[in-house]
Amino acid sequence: MFVNTMPRYEILSPDAIAVLDRGWRRIVSEIGVQFAKPEAVELFAKAGQQVDGDVVKLDPEFVLEQVAKAPGEFDVQARNPARTVHIGGDHMVFSAVYGPPFVRAGDVRRDATMDDFRQLCMLSQGYDELDSAGGVICEPNDAPLDSRHLDMIYALQTLTDKIYMGNVISGPNAADTIKMTEILFGGRDVIERVPATISLINCNSPLRWDDRMLDAQFEYNRANQPVVLTPFLLMGAMSPVTIPAALAQQLAEALAGIALAQLIRPGCPVILGSFLSNIDMQSGSPSFGTPESAIGLLCTGQLARHYGLPFRTGGGLNSSQTTDAQAAYETMMTLLPTFLAGTNFVMHSAGWLEGGLVSCYEKFIVDIELLRMLRVEFTPLEITEESLAFGAHEEVGHGGHFLGAQHTMERFRECFYRPLLSSTANFERWLKLGGKDTAARASEIWQAKLDSFQPPPLDDAIRAELADYVTRRRRELGD
Repeated sequence: MFVNTMPRYEILSPDAIAVLDRGWRRIVSEIGVQFAKPEAVELFAKAGQQVDGDVVKLDPEFVLEQVAKAPGEFDVQARNPARTVHIGGDHMVFSAVYGPPFVRAGDVRRDATMDDFRQLCMLSQGYDELDSAGGVICEPNDAPLDSRHLDMIYALQTLTDKIYMGNVISGPNAADTIKMTEILFGGRDVIERVPATISLINCNSPLRWDDRMLDAQFEYNRANQPVVLTPFLLMGAMSPVTIPAALAQQLAEALAGIALAQLIRPGCPVILGSFLSNIDMQSGSPSFGTPESAIGLLCTGQLARHYGLPFRTGGGLNSSQTTDAQAAYETMMTLLPTFLAGTNFVMHSAGWLEGGLVSCYEKFIVDIELLRMLRVEFTPLEITEESLAFGAHEEVGHGGHFLGAQHTMERFRECFYRPLLSSTANFERWLKLGGKDTAARASEIWQAKLDSFQPPPLDDAIRAELADYVTRRRRELGD
């Protein structure tokens, strides 16, 4: 977990925020938001909101009353207490890529498997820059659809000791996640006091929360587990093409979802989510790492603080098909504003490739390098008499060098960032070492990390109880 105390980069004026505030108010009150779950509609109706079928027209003041019940900051416990994270304030929590059906290793692009899922768990455990492996680090297509979530949660719980994300494909899958979390942490009361999982609830933009997502949200909210309520906005497809219109829609959808969470369980923790980019208007393909996405990201951070909510946005997003310069510069176009905004929960921090279709092993290592560098860049500079090093000037004098100065000798091992991946060798030495490019070096690093992996310790009785639960539920599900 990184604490980012650097000043936030904010681009919205108070007048602009007021216009956006009026925008989302008009959307929820005049157009309304669709909730494709009768129980959700009933909660809004009982709270005095206008209902027409499954479309709810919301009083903006009611929405803000509900939003005010959500905590501005909260903890999520990990089974290793040292890995417990704080969500909100100056804290930034980083999670690996989420959702790709394919993986890429070197030049091979293929369907993701359960072995890939486990290996990505292991890589996530192995780097302190990540606070979580996430949830669906890849979609294991060789595992039965109805029960694969059990194996995925089991892998997250046993191969990592960090926080993890719950399954959201259905209400029963969410209930399985909660039950397995109860087993891992010692009971429902334990995880209700301090949440132990985070789950992603995506809006089917524009302005629709679908039944499967809502079924999962109800399960997690009832158990007091935080959900990341995220409008899925690709400007030009799921929202109008202008950034202000997309931001107003994003607020309408997210705040409506947060209001529902508070009706389900007042005071339950939530995270205002943002997944905002645009499509290529020539091809219709999604585009990532764009300037428009970066602007929306910075605005989202400012708006979340305005409404007193922790927020999720950013990550290592890019549209490239391989681990190349495009993948790196588009990722940096998203990761840099992620840090500038002080994003509280960052999904897709490592491994994202090809517009989110691919979890890439080499890209995972590139992203870890970027996270390492950005952490150094966003650590406040300490300026003291000692760091001014006047004594070194006295020792070296005029026209000398500082390589052998006492000040240098005392600090040379840790005075500068040491890269994990980058090569600083001269050309001749680089050739002697094989002339390997970034992707080739990254391939060696991730394979060596897996070769040296040791699973974090876990009580044998808990491991056995989790395994028994997975076996029993798989049998009940017909797999």
